[in-house]
Amino acid sequence: MSSPQRADRTSPPSDRAVTSLRERKKAKTRRTIQEQALRLFAEQGYDATTVEQIAEAAEVSPSTFFRYFPTKEDVVTQDDYDPILMEAIKAQPADLPPLTALRAAFRTAFESIGAEDLDQVLARTKLSTSVPALRARTVEGLFATIDMLAGAVAERAGRDPRSPAVRTLVGAVMGVMLPALFTWVEQDGRTPLPVLLDEALGYLEAGLPI
Repeated sequence: MSSPQRADRTSPPSDRAVTSLRERKKAKTRRTIQEQALRLFAEQGYDATTVEQIAEAAEVSPSTFFRYFPTKEDVVTQDDYDPILMEAIKAQPADLPPLTALRAAFRTAFESIGAEDLDQVLARTKLSTSVPALRARTVEGLFATIDMLAGAVAERAGRDPRSPAVRTLVGAVMGVMLPALFTWVEQDGRTPLPVLLDEALGYLEAGLPI
């Protein structure tokens, strides 16, 4: 008869542990594909790089690439930061005005991103703003971000996310953030992105003084 300790050691992992391991493997594969894609884009250009080359460099099949990224454009425009931002927004005190809450949430979210990950964000942003094939996808992403932020602001304020007040506020936030991103790219990341974004949102919060 086996001892209880031996039975514990040989018992199958829980569903939660299996799921967690599977998710970590998927995240690692996704990250590897994106890293190799960005390396190849830097070395030989976006247009000259094929999905097959990216898959080979990442040691996956082209079909695996497409399970993670439906198109080559998506390997540049997609990331996993929206959940981080949404959690940061939800964590802000309920009595904060919406704009103040958004500013604090953006600062918290971007400060939580490591330097290596921010370098990847910088590389993707450079591509998104310089490669014509990526600009349309980038605009689509901006509309998706506006909808996401409108939902978060509306939930905090008890308003309809489609209301002009909510959408105008979110549009203004995106409007001041885009020049901050452009400055970040122009400076090649010299000034930290969280600093630039916080400064831009600070101007908006103060009424855009000149």
